[in-house]
Amino acid sequence: MTRADTVAAARMPGTIQPGGEESENHPWRIRLVKHPERFESSFFRAAKRTAHKILDEIADADLPYGPRPVAPAHWEMHHGGSLWVKTTTGWRMYRARAGIEWSMQFCAEPSRVDRLRQDAAVLVAGFPETLPALAELGYEEAEELLRTPVTDADGVEAWTDSLFNSCVPMGRSDHQGILPKVPGEHHYPWPVKGADFFRYEDFQLWVTLPDGTHGAVTPVDRRGSGDGHVRLVLAPEGSQAADALAEAQDRGLMAVLPPNSSAALQAFAAQIEPGQRTASGPPAARRAHAHGDGRGARAR
Repeated sequence: MTRADTVAAARMPGTIQPGGEESENHPWRIRLVKHPERFESSFFRAAKRTAHKILDEIADADLPYGPRPVAPAHWEMHHGGSLWVKTTTGWRMYRARAGIEWSMQFCAEPSRVDRLRQDAAVLVAGFPETLPALAELGYEEAEELLRTPVTDADGVEAWTDSLFNSCVPMGRSDHQGILPKVPGEHHYPWPVKGADFFRYEDFQLWVTLPDGTHGAVTPVDRRGSGDGHVRLVLAPEGSQAADALAEAQDRGLMAVLPPNSSAALQAFAAQIEPGQRTASGPPAARRAHAHGDGRGARAR
């Protein structure tokens, strides 16, 4: 393995400008560099225009991820494998087996990207209204993208920035956010982050752990059980909880926190009475949860 100081001394490409250096006692050193000017390809511009037209046609209740942004906020298009199809009831977005993030195209093997193209072509073929509808929106290149094998870097770029990969619509927080604010898909594993789009609004998935770091917990039983234990499902590497979580996973066990733990009390805060010292027991009287949309707390 190349030593860290050797890596740090290596010449950088002319496209990367130094911006500082970070290191710790561990044998690592990372240069902080200015991001090269990101080229927005014609493929991505066309895909975004089309995605915005599609989103304008979709009712708020049918949007794939969260509410429609209100100005000055706006949609951000995530390169997450956006398979848009036109169904008999309107537009719908499915997710590909894998999405190609913009920077990941530079390590993408063309034949493996082509498998994603083939998957998309099979899906779109099942919704025959899709290609005519896309052409009507001005995205005539859809058919050619779906039928053209990906064999080189140009093909990888075209697919990466196409409507069938680059246009998962998200608000900025769900896209790029970092705890303790809203966690974004870019920074947190999808099996955990994905729950933000289907969990009960009065369950707090993301909690502050005793050492001040942030993790994620889930209930251990179905809603209405009255059980206030929570299972730790995510803890940052290096945190006090991380070792316990890793050991539990290695042994095929769960890392469970008691109902009177700070994590459990945070998780069920909208379902228990203020000041209650345990998350177990009967639910509190119905009251508006933290998001203030008028829905009351429900039983655990």
